Amino acid sequence: MSQVTFQNVEKRYDDVVAVQNIDLEIRDGEFLSVLGPSGSGKSTVLRMVAGLEDITGGTIKIGDRVINDVHPRDRGIAMVFQNYALYPHMTVRENMSYGLQLTTDLSKDEISQRVESAAEMMGISEHLEKRPAGLSGGQQQRVATGRAIVREPEVFLMDEPLSNLDAKLKMHMRTELQRIHDELDTTTMYVTHDQEEAMTMSDRIVIIADGTIQQVGSPDEIYNQPANLFVADFIGSPAMNLFDIRLDGDTLVHDEFEYELSAELAERVRHNATSDELIMGIRPEDISVADAGATNVIETAIDVVEPIGSDNFLYVQLSDEECTVRASADFKPAHGDPVSLTFDETSLHLFDTQTDQNILAGEERQLGQTA
Repeated sequence: MSQVTFQNVEKRYDDVVAVQNIDLEIRDGEFLSVLGPSGSGKSTVLRMVAGLEDITGGTIKIGDRVINDVHPRDRGIAMVFQNYALYPHMTVRENMSYGLQLTTDLSKDEISQRVESAAEMMGISEHLEKRPAGLSGGQQQRVATGRAIVREPEVFLMDEPLSNLDAKLKMHMRTELQRIHDELDTTTMYVTHDQEEAMTMSDRIVIIADGTIQQVGSPDEIYNQPANLFVADFIGSPAMNLFDIRLDGDTLVHDEFEYELSAELAERVRHNATSDELIMGIRPEDISVADAGATNVIETAIDVVEPIGSDNFLYVQLSDEECTVRASADFKPAHGDPVSLTFDETSLHLFDTQTDQNILAGEERQLGQTA
């Protein structure tokens, strides 16, 4: 078994806490992404598994083996770095085989067989006698990944391996990494700041901010049931719309609109919230242009229209808060045109202003009719 287990792991640099209270299990064969903004501690977590950073407190296991004090080469891991870390004076073949020569007792024939098999998997067989300087960025990334594959590790560790590639090549390499993971079924820990990478590639995602885990879940759970305000604001492009509101009876009241909740939902909100002051979240794609006679309508005017081909992003101002709406490309209003907006209460996210927690996350929303 190659699951990776963190038990109350922390890392300190003198008086600075980089990560703390990390409790997590990466399942055997799982592709798990660690996602967060720059400086959040995500790479530190990965480097502790690799043995490149000492652990200040807690325990990390691979399978049933505690690896806190195990030398990096004996941990059964292989790492792919952001800058590829290829030896410029070595050929591709030599780069891919060098680690095996240093750390294993494999024969030259066995090493050559592994290298050629990995090169074929990565589509770089014709480049084995070239040096890194003669390769494109994408080809160098394939070499770095192939070098990790030949080790046949228990765990792959990937530290933003696609960040130096252009957008088109990055998209192609995402599918390649997914294909490789499906073929090898090796436990993979993938660190990234790119939410699109995490959402499209992962079995599960860990969101980290300020050195602590904010949420762990499938891409669908992370997107549709964000645990707190940070996750809700961080995940999604364009970002979730957020409004300061208060609950008055069964009605959400904003400076420029009111929205009546069903009696059942309003009661659940009152039960879960610490006060009547809340933050309401609604994603741009969950807001629609209202038909005539619709209820719970927000009347406003178009500020900016941003065409993106398949859709139009509409920007409106509600008091001092900007609201983004994802509308059909067929809907083409002009600046200043009036517009009526609405949304279904099942798409709402409501956050407690005291705790920042999503007070409806994880609840089944089988709502009754509006009272």
